Amino acid sequence: MIGSDRGPALPAPSADALAFSDALVRQIADEIAAAGGWIGFDRFMARALYAPGMGYYSGGAHKFGAAGDFITAPEISPAFGETLANQAAQVMALSAAMILEVGAGSGRLAADLLRALERKGTLPERYAILDLSGELRARQRDTLTRELPHLVERVVWLDRLPECFDGLVLANELLDALPVQLVRWEESEILERGVAWEQDRFVWCDRPATGRLADAARHLAAETAIPPGYVSEIGLAAADWTHGWGDILGRGALVLIDYGFPRHEYYHPQRSAGTLMCHYRHRAHDDPFFLPGLQDITAHVDFTAIVEAGFNAGLDFLGYTLQENFLVNCGIGEWFERAGESTPRERVARSQALQKLLSPAEMGELFKVVALGKGIDELLIGFAVGDRSETL
Repeated sequence: MIGSDRGPALPAPSADALAFSDALVRQIADEIAAAGGWIGFDRFMARALYAPGMGYYSGGAHKFGAAGDFITAPEISPAFGETLANQAAQVMALSAAMILEVGAGSGRLAADLLRALERKGTLPERYAILDLSGELRARQRDTLTRELPHLVERVVWLDRLPECFDGLVLANELLDALPVQLVRWEESEILERGVAWEQDRFVWCDRPATGRLADAARHLAAETAIPPGYVSEIGLAAADWTHGWGDILGRGALVLIDYGFPRHEYYHPQRSAGTLMCHYRHRAHDDPFFLPGLQDITAHVDFTAIVEAGFNAGLDFLGYTLQENFLVNCGIGEWFERAGESTPRERVARSQALQKLLSPAEMGELFKVVALGKGIDELLIGFAVGDRSETL
């Protein structure tokens, strides 16, 4: 393996997978050389995750579920998607009977949502999916064709965001996978952490931050009293993605579900090394240079920045809460009761799944839900109790 001087104690890849990763490493190394020996970490992360045909999300690596690198909420239990359908139905009733899911993973959430909405008699006229990965598009189509063949004609795949949209925009664990910039705050300067290539491996290399990144870093230092030596991420790409919906959304809502914190918690003094994390074969570690193209690289979401970006783009702030509160408000308890008679083993499995989705020690507190929109005057049901807007 090239590209990293060390690797965590993780399962070894196959020879083919290693060759795939090494090819991407060489491509990134060539880009670093062409750029004068240094690229910002956000560019490295973008190439590692999204390089055409080679990045983690654009290549063919199996990502979701037991055979992949991590499990998302829809993979844990159909309760997630079928409960979310209640919120989807309300937003569509207040706007348009359209859903756009950005980053649809294996298609599990789309299948569960459509099944539940059909049962409620509130199917969308169209369910659009935007995903850059050809491999994931194929998996999504297979999932929907296998489970809901009579509804596949309602599903369309997009290559880019639409110019205008009315209805529900849904993104589950999308923002955490958008490239972030790394910053180190010192007593007399602010540095951008980037990547260089030395002796056949990637190494960290810091340079003075400039432009918009430097401005954002100075603002954060003034607002949150960041101490010298502090290293963390700034998610300009996630903020820009959110801001872009100000020109696209006509009447409807964005419902964004991800793990993260409000700003004052994100840049807490004790979180002095940031939140950057990698996932490989259901193991978490902190080395982004390990097997580029074969592992996920993520950072937590600064939800204050997301809400600010939406507000500055003309979107209304509709709510912010814990995933636990959101799912309870949307009726996950009723879903559990409707599950009916089952074997003791099935009941235990359902209870364990709900524990993962709702427990503060699992996904219930770390994962948050934020909603932004236009033309929505009613309180969204997911935020009826336990709204945490004051924490932003």
